[in-house]
Amino acid sequence: MAQWLQMAQILPTQPDEVSSLYTLNTLPIEVRHYAAAWIESQRWEDFALEKLEQESQAQVLLDQIINVLQLLAQQNTNVVDRMKLMQISRNMSMFQQQPLQFAVIVRDILRREKVLITRVSDTDAKLFFLYVDHLELKVLEVQEIRKQMHQLQEELNWERQNHESLQQGGTHTRTHLQRLQKHIQQLEFKNHFQLLKDCVDCLDCCQTGFISKLKAWRCEQHKAAIGLPFDDNLNPLQTWCEQLLAMNGKLRQELMLIGDQTLDLQERLRQLLQTVIESSLVVDKQPPQVIKTQSKFSTTVRYLLGEKVAPGKPVVLKAQIVNELQARNLGGMLGENVAELINNSAILEHNTTSKSTCATFRNMSIKKIKRADRKGTESVTEEKFALLFSTEINITGCDTPYRIQMISQPVVVIVHGSQDNSAVATIIWDCAFSEPDRVPFMVPERVSWRMMYNTLNSKFTSEVQTKHNLDQYHQHFLAQKIFNNCVDDFSNMMVSWFQFNKEVLPGRTFTFWQWFEGVIELTKKHLRTYWSEGLIFGFIGKQHLHLILQNSPNGTFLLRFSDSEIGGITIAYVSATENGGQKIQNIQPFTKRDLEIRSLGDRICDIDDIMYLYPACPKHEVFKKYYSEPQVPTTAGYIPVSLQTKVGM
Repeated sequence: MAQWLQMAQILPTQPDEVSSLYTLNTLPIEVRHYAAAWIESQRWEDFALEKLEQESQAQVLLDQIINVLQLLAQQNTNVVDRMKLMQISRNMSMFQQQPLQFAVIVRDILRREKVLITRVSDTDAKLFFLYVDHLELKVLEVQEIRKQMHQLQEELNWERQNHESLQQGGTHTRTHLQRLQKHIQQLEFKNHFQLLKDCVDCLDCCQTGFISKLKAWRCEQHKAAIGLPFDDNLNPLQTWCEQLLAMNGKLRQELMLIGDQTLDLQERLRQLLQTVIESSLVVDKQPPQVIKTQSKFSTTVRYLLGEKVAPGKPVVLKAQIVNELQARNLGGMLGENVAELINNSAILEHNTTSKSTCATFRNMSIKKIKRADRKGTESVTEEKFALLFSTEINITGCDTPYRIQMISQPVVVIVHGSQDNSAVATIIWDCAFSEPDRVPFMVPERVSWRMMYNTLNSKFTSEVQTKHNLDQYHQHFLAQKIFNNCVDDFSNMMVSWFQFNKEVLPGRTFTFWQWFEGVIELTKKHLRTYWSEGLIFGFIGKQHLHLILQNSPNGTFLLRFSDSEIGGITIAYVSATENGGQKIQNIQPFTKRDLEIRSLGDRICDIDDIMYLYPACPKHEVFKKYYSEPQVPTTAGYIPVSLQTKVGM
């Protein structure tokens, strides 16, 4: 969700007309989110003052913004909020003479927002490096004090060697020796030891931050399955990890030089060392989260401390499939294998160019799987497994080898393509609603509708690869569909896993997710540009459809996703009745197969009964670029043929 409407205190002052838009911050959050989402969905980046040919496009966007604000005002029951929205829309109208200037201002605001977001995301990294720099300075100070102590001890030994005993030396000699001894003790017990303890505390703090950041990276990787943004670059984490290991080694060396009096600090460092070594195995490229038996798949595991692996014997990673019960008991005995996994070993190899050390499993396959006993209505597509990667590794400078392991994200194993849709539903629920430090693979049975809607929006826009988000009308329709309820406010309602993908929709033979996933597939393969340009109304019920079309002239139409068929889009239009009245007609839905034969644009061109895309856009102006070119007659003497869409008998 764009934050640019909330940045009045950060950005330089804009003209009064644009500044007035910032008063949206005082309105309810639903209004702000809808307006911000709509603004962000448009293509502002291409605008420039010198491109005068863009003025008409800028004018259209300005008019649409004003219409959106006026529509929000009309639908708002709060008088104060309604007046604010109307005032904002009037102020925006002042740009009618300079629409291109307005578009460029919005473009600049969005650019600055991106810069600010980048700066915020870099804050953690900068703080970490500051802490590590501080730790390195402390370690240098420890080393310097040790050198001073060593130098003073050598001086004390030399003085003692030149004097057989304190009694034989004079008072001056005895005083000098006592002063040297006292200085050494002060450095050792006050400065040196305390500074070492501070260094270990600081290392502990830095390592805690690193582990937290690594967990956050894994969590973001998990959420990426539902379309949330994810930066997969592990290089910064690898740098941090290597620095932590280096600091640990230096501190262990310092403590070993002191001896037994620092055993507690040595134990802390040993535990920190073990943690960082065991935490540095990362599943860089996750396996497919729905895996079909007898099918090939791949995955990549990366070791962040790869350059520190002791040379000699190759490091071989082994992979095995674990079920939910075994995933909860990784520290103990796993028991029997639950699957036969083909090509389940790979060598950890270092790439000098990328400075990464990875083991790539290229041709893995699950030959067969042993399933747990199911309870009640549970199906095989709800059972979650994971890949467990393990190896034994030697790190340079460490005496003993370390047994390390890492588990993948949950996967669902299927045996037939017909199970894919339900398996994907299980994964989406897991990725969207699982807690970061959960017990594997626990998920809630019910979540808020707001969380569900945000997940649907993220999944839809990421799969379709569009910036055109679902809006409040779509949200309301989807809520009515999943809850089978016509109430106006769904904000406090909870949606269950059963409602999402177990319960068949009323009067249908499919679940909510099966229907929604069908819409995604249809839009992704055949309707992306139509949707991105706002030509498809999409998610709308027949009751709402009648309300918005009832006062439109004959031939007015809109495009909506079929409510009764999986993966279909239909044309709803206003037509005349025999007695001179009006009625709303719905053309039989077009499926993927239909649109593979003849595109949506050509079908719209074919149908003479539809003339104006709601609210009043002539169809030949809006859809002209989607029409196919007329066929050129062949030279072989054949008469050309063509397909055409006919409505009715």
